[in-house]
Amino acid sequence: MPLQHNSSNILQSNLSPIRVLVVEDDPEWVRSLSLYLDVEPDLLVAGWAPGPEQALAAARSLEYDVVLMDIQLGDGVQDGIATAADLLEIREVPVIMLTSVGEEKAMTRSFSAGAVSYVEKSRYADLPAAIRMAVHQPVPMQALLKEFRRLKREEKLQPLTAAEREVFELIEEGRTQPEIVRRLFKSESTLKNQVNRILKKLGARSSREAVRQVRRGDTDSEAGHSGDFKEDGKS
Repeated sequence: MPLQHNSSNILQSNLSPIRVLVVEDDPEWVRSLSLYLDVEPDLLVAGWAPGPEQALAAARSLEYDVVLMDIQLGDGVQDGIATAADLLEIREVPVIMLTSVGEEKAMTRSFSAGAVSYVEKSRYADLPAAIRMAVHQPVPMQALLKEFRRLKREEKLQPLTAAEREVFELIEEGRTQPEIVRRLFKSESTLKNQVNRILKKLGARSSREAVRQVRRGDTDSEAGHSGDFKEDGKS
């Protein structure tokens, strides 16, 4: 059933419409949401992606100004949070998380991953205003979210020693193992031992996974060890 529209919320505008990318695996919800948003003269649904891979492809091929991201893109799995972080690495645009259930942990993880807002689907009438606010976000809110992400990062890195953090930050920059050895005047064995301790403290199984967890403020582990820190530095 199409969502009911509150016409009193329509904002007349002569400006170009705000282009919305919807990442949602329920086509009926997408259809209703598109009908609802397209009534607004300043909003336009520019594309739809049913899953993470399609969302990344859309991010590289479509022009859009804001993302509406379903937090659950699988059977109860919060893949939307990781996908939001992936999209932000491709293009810095506001991401609004959508969910059917309000969970404090999910909200925290969403903001840590870079989302700027969080709206329950039952409160769909709030979406037009949330979209406009996300795109035209006031500077104080930007500063607040930036500080929140900084604090979550510091919380995640707190167990590391100063030496381990120095190594981690070089890994995060994309430095190779030989580069870190030369830069920090460490032996390969010492560096490998420090990397192993970093991974253990962060609860990660590879350097790539550790970096992703710190950047996104989550604790999910990847399957396999394909991202292990290697001698050629590819992680």
